[in-house]
Amino acid sequence: MAKALTTVAVRNAKPGIARREIPDGGCRGLYLVVQSSGAKSWAVRYRHDGKPRKFTLGDALAEACEADPDSPAVDGAALTLAGARKLAADVLHQVQQGRDPASAKVRTGETMRRAAAMVADTFETIAHEYFRREGSKLRSAPQQISALTRLVFPVIGDRQIANIRRSEIVHLLDAIEDGRGPVMADRTLAYVGKIMNWYASRTDDFRSPVVRGMSRTRSRERARERVLADDEIRAVWQAAETSPAPFGKLIQFIVLTAARRDEAAKMMRGEVINSDWVLPAGRNKTKLDLCRPLSSAAQAVLASAPKLEGCEYVFSTDGKKPIAGYSRFKAKFDAASRTSGWTIHDLRRTARSLMSRCGVPTDHAERCLGHVVGGVRGVYDRHKYHAEMLHAYEALAAQIERIVSPSENVVNLTKAR
Repeated sequence: MAKALTTVAVRNAKPGIARREIPDGGCRGLYLVVQSSGAKSWAVRYRHDGKPRKFTLGDALAEACEADPDSPAVDGAALTLAGARKLAADVLHQVQQGRDPASAKVRTGETMRRAAAMVADTFETIAHEYFRREGSKLRSAPQQISALTRLVFPVIGDRQIANIRRSEIVHLLDAIEDGRGPVMADRTLAYVGKIMNWYASRTDDFRSPVVRGMSRTRSRERARERVLADDEIRAVWQAAETSPAPFGKLIQFIVLTAARRDEAAKMMRGEVINSDWVLPAGRNKTKLDLCRPLSSAAQAVLASAPKLEGCEYVFSTDGKKPIAGYSRFKAKFDAASRTSGWTIHDLRRTARSLMSRCGVPTDHAERCLGHVVGGVRGVYDRHKYHAEMLHAYEALAAQIERIVSPSENVVNLTKAR
């Protein structure tokens, strides 16, 4: 018996030399058609008057493909797995009634158009359309899609968005909170609410069931306050000195630049121009180019990072992609440094606190973090603050040096590692 298809299986179905049809064990008669070109569509196979018949439902997952001229798609609608199963059930119901869905009369009838419209208004279909139109603007789109696919689509993905009740979302969040914690529940709520608000802005009579007060935590409660103490900074820095590359170098670089984890981890050598690190707008949370003048200590860390042949990433383990698997590296690092209870993002907060400690002006420190200064000053003050940021970074490096080597015979951090 054929296995029931899943959204992931549909997405990962690979083309072969010849066209192939993959049966869906979750719906009798439904097939995923994969062309040799990679195009995918849905079709229903059945028998009418003793003869085998095929009815093409539409493209799969909104991927372009040419419909079979003998059985055109229903209004050209692109269908998710849940949507294809719904429409296939309607087709097979007509077969049971003695009708042939592949006939032009039935295919263009009001019943099929209404069924296609119903499929187009499911939460999963609307979510895919939202990411198709808005996903390029969202840095976290892949994470959002992953969370929705795992936690939301199996529960309310095939429901008509207009029929989803607030109580259903509450029950969904309860299950996520019980299994994955309140923070994950709140993230999921934000993803669902954003999609529903987007849909509401495009329709006449839909109102989102997501309202204020549904979150499980408060933003102030989620905010971390962890700043590493001097003895922890010392232990972390010393462990980074002997830690296998590139994780240890990444830790040192984040401390010295106050950069976000992914900003530093995905850093490419071409982004370093002379002694400046130019973070492109596409990788910056503010969507603006950010020029960070690197201190001598930060430059020394970059110079000591191993260069893998043919790899443009500064911090890479395989020479093909940037470092990943932080949890695995962090667990080993905690054991080596004998420190725990801190995250990589806490290093950014620690660096910012050290800047204040060594007298760096607030404006200069905030610009080092990549924060945008708002209000009237942000509009009229167009000074680049390059020299001021460099001074701030050098002061930060000197402060770290005093912490790491508190004795009179300090070790200069600018020396190559």
